[in-house]
Amino acid sequence: MTNLVQLEICDRQPFAGGARFGGSGAYERIAARAHYRVDPLASPQLGVTDIGLAPRDADGLVGFSADVFILQPADPALGNRRLLFDWGNRGNKRALQYFCDAEHSNNPETAAHAGNGFLFRRGYTIVFGAWQGDLLPGEGRMLLDLPVARHDDGPVTGLVRTEFIADEPGVTCLPLSGCGTTRSHPAISLDTARARLTMRPYADAPRQSVPVGAWSFARLETGGGLDGLGPDWGVAPSDSHIFLPGGFRPGWIYEIVYEGCDPLVMGLGHVAVRDLVSWLRYEEGAGNPLGAIDRAYGYGRSQTGRAIRDFVWQGFNADARGRRVFDGLMPHVSGAGGKWLNQRFANAVVSGGQQHEDHYAPADRFPFAYSSCADPYGGGHDAILKRPDTDPLILHTQTATEYWQRRGSLVHTDCEGNDLAEPEGVRIYHWAGTQHTADPNQREPRRAICEHWLNIAQTSMLFRAMLDALDRWAEDGTPPPPSRYPRIADGTLVPYETWRRQFPSIPGGTVPQAPNKMPALNFGPRSRDGFLETEPPEVLAEEGYPVLVPSVDADGNEIAGVRAPMIAAPIGTFAGWNIRRRGVAGGAMHEFSGSYIPFPDTPEERTATGDPRPSLLERYGDAAGYLQAVEAAAQALIEEGFMLEEDLPRVRGRAQDWSRPLSDVRLP
Repeated sequence: MTNLVQLEICDRQPFAGGARFGGSGAYERIAARAHYRVDPLASPQLGVTDIGLAPRDADGLVGFSADVFILQPADPALGNRRLLFDWGNRGNKRALQYFCDAEHSNNPETAAHAGNGFLFRRGYTIVFGAWQGDLLPGEGRMLLDLPVARHDDGPVTGLVRTEFIADEPGVTCLPLSGCGTTRSHPAISLDTARARLTMRPYADAPRQSVPVGAWSFARLETGGGLDGLGPDWGVAPSDSHIFLPGGFRPGWIYEIVYEGCDPLVMGLGHVAVRDLVSWLRYEEGAGNPLGAIDRAYGYGRSQTGRAIRDFVWQGFNADARGRRVFDGLMPHVSGAGGKWLNQRFANAVVSGGQQHEDHYAPADRFPFAYSSCADPYGGGHDAILKRPDTDPLILHTQTATEYWQRRGSLVHTDCEGNDLAEPEGVRIYHWAGTQHTADPNQREPRRAICEHWLNIAQTSMLFRAMLDALDRWAEDGTPPPPSRYPRIADGTLVPYETWRRQFPSIPGGTVPQAPNKMPALNFGPRSRDGFLETEPPEVLAEEGYPVLVPSVDADGNEIAGVRAPMIAAPIGTFAGWNIRRRGVAGGAMHEFSGSYIPFPDTPEERTATGDPRPSLLERYGDAAGYLQAVEAAAQALIEEGFMLEEDLPRVRGRAQDWSRPLSDVRLP
């Protein structure tokens, strides 16, 4: 039987005031709490790091609990008998935002939270379940309460490493986790001589020690002021914070290695997803609020795209009875990452490992691809998919940012840099020229601490077509469109040096000096419980695994992949990278940010600026010509199966007047 003991319904009420969504009718929202009890000695859980050190009840079982939120047809008979599980991202509900162009909310209850109603009109039962155990309460995040690993004679201790980067002056205090939403591993001693704090301007620069007397394990306490005498604040000792009185230098990487204690049994997050979805899908008892479910699909983006790959690689898509949990999964913008959750002292919000931020994170470790290949550093062969009886169908989608910052080429090349065919049950799609995050409701251009405007290309129309394609594939074997991504064989996946020769010399167009490398790292021998014994890791080879990038045309726009309408009919150069400004690690790529570098408006502007790219008027003639080009691109996507007919009016509406105001970066 499954391990889920009880689904406690906490609240149940109509969604969106009882509004009806086509043939699916009205929806209801259910807030619940899942209570789990699992046998730590049973084979389905044996691979969970430190489960043997978790406290047990009188029956010898390990207990934990999680938030669950469900949106389902009020009359289940009107639904499509499909469950869509949203892994969420850092505890946030995201599926409605990206599939329905909805207003984001962690408490969806109004029509605005249904957006265009796509998932509701399709009749999906949408399930949100907590999987990340180190989140702190706040902002309606989904929480998973996990046990602390502990020896019989005392706490579990070990090395913990965290990086901190402040992007503005005046930051003096941060949690040891590096993130305000995330539980820190407590330090066993407040003596800074027993820890090491270093700073460096760039990821591969030598570490400079910060003197032990220049910082402390402490936090700032603030109040409301004292009789007009100025700010009311003090410094209090804390085993979960770092205090640097002089402030963190903006853009610099600070790294602390200290001895921590009380790790959570983080791998139970995978068990929580597995057992919840399996129970909702297969349990026929009165306690299950869902109607009949024929198919189960899952979606995750960025952090949770990595979680999906980790979930599958470690075999959690087989439930406690050996049944397939998910028929199909959609990891989006995960890059080559995963494999970081199920270890001692895991930090689930740590980034996947960019060029500047968290470059040496443990998240990106072999294997990277869905197909089996050899590891030239660790030896042996491995693959994300290796259990054909229970492996799900996979639609892996990634943007240009993943190739530049998240080593995305390793998803479909071997570790020597050769094309690697994906398995039959996998499709890989590159969303050309787009950035890691594309807000479907963005209405004006944005900037960060970067040289260029952030990438404005919108892609939510692709999500909807992909889910329909996955459903047909799982239901009757109708194959989705063939994979579409850059390849070495046709010259569309290239080394950086080739890309640099291709990219145009745009006035003021700062470009990356290299993609994010994939170093070969040694975290030391791993004990049976998964503890990383070397922190920071030993760098075996900084240029370890080959990272390649998509080739570009004369405008600097990528050639291969699925081109969203704004990319196929461009109004500028769209890239998956952006460059940090001087003063905040200038020259390094910035997090997961892409770029939008507008074309000149007119031939005269092009001449005056020396821009090699034809102007908007030379390309399209006028706004009507641009709209026609966008419509033609959208029609092509519909014919190829990458966009739905219902999205054509939405695309057309956004393209009016040169896609303004979203595209308008002119200074006031």
